[in-house]
Amino acid sequence: MDRETREFLEGKFNAIDEKFAGVDERFTWIDQRLTGIDGKFTGIDQRLSGIDGKFTGIDQRLSGIDQKFAGIDEKFEETKRYIDERFEETKRHVGVVAEGVRGDVRQMAEGHEAIRREIREFRDENEAAHQDLKASVKFAYGDLDRRVRILEGEA
Repeated sequence: MDRETREFLEGKFNAIDEKFAGVDERFTWIDQRLTGIDGKFTGIDQRLSGIDGKFTGIDQRLSGIDQKFAGIDEKFEETKRYIDERFEETKRHVGVVAEGVRGDVRQMAEGHEAIRREIREFRDENEAAHQDLKASVKFAYGDLDRRVRILEGEA
């Protein structure tokens, strides 16, 4: 594969890798935030459980919020799995496309080489014909020169 095609494909792969790295960083940040929030709710839950039954309703509401966050965590993991699957699928697809491009480039290189061979053969044939033509012209010119000298001598 020629250097230009390789650089082009590497640039495309690098751009895709950078985009997915950005997505991974965002998901890591969200995961950290959710972990921090979960820890805060755990602390609040522990403090409130020590108080008499006055806060039972609050405790139940916080449990509901914890469940909602657990659902969000679950959705987050599900979304992350989905993105990972799509990424792998896209990677495979790009690999298949790259193989196709490699094959096309290989065919073009072979065609280019065949054309170069034909041009070389044509040049060789042309050079041989040119040499023959030069020899014929030289011979004809020599013959004409001889005849003109004869005529000049007679004149």
